[in-house]
Amino acid sequence: MASSSEAHKGPRHVAIIMDGNGRWATQRGHPRLFGHRAGARRVREIVESCPGLGVRYLTIFAFSTENWKRTQNEVAGLMSLFRRYITREAQALYKNNVKVRFIGDRVRLDEKLTALMDELELLTADNDGTELTVALNYGGRDEVARATKRLAEDVAAGRLNPAEIDVETLPKYLDTYVLPDPDLVIRTSGEARISNFLLWQSAYAEYEFIDTLWPDFTPEIFADVLQGYGTRERRFGAVPG
Repeated sequence: MASSSEAHKGPRHVAIIMDGNGRWATQRGHPRLFGHRAGARRVREIVESCPGLGVRYLTIFAFSTENWKRTQNEVAGLMSLFRRYITREAQALYKNNVKVRFIGDRVRLDEKLTALMDELELLTADNDGTELTVALNYGGRDEVARATKRLAEDVAAGRLNPAEIDVETLPKYLDTYVLPDPDLVIRTSGEARISNFLLWQSAYAEYEFIDTLWPDFTPEIFADVLQGYGTRERRFGAVPG
């Protein structure tokens, strides 16, 4: 594990594309939902490891706008898993001082799930520890489209002057408007693509693509990835001094 002196040099905001649940289950002769359940259990360990690793903000990609293309059984199983996860983990998240928020388009989600999401956000609203953001029915392009629509509505209503719109304006309309941009984006399972995740926010993020499947992604592996981040030189378009 990274030492406390190493942890403070690491990223404050880490975003994770939790990939590989289905493959993990298939390799073991189980249905894909078995892997998703294992992956949900792993989330708790990673969240609990964040304070000791200096990670203040953790954003996880739970379900994308494209995931509706999966089989009806898998989608239904995932929605049931999300409901059970929120119900089971709510008190632990609250007691561990975790503040939870959800991003994404809630319109397509069922009422029971969205009610649980609202309840968890309210329950943990005053917590001031790790801030866990769960991207659920989220897509980067969809988020930008929804943000642009809200921006256009403000222009049409006279609340926003088009001449004053700049690169600082749109982020105020994004789902993540209360969060700093991610410093590091991790994708598990060996796939090297961003899959429509935090497109605007991750413009200057560092990326780490690792072969480990999400259910095998331990806090120790997490610490190793963060330690590697600490050796990188982030220049944001500038040249070394």
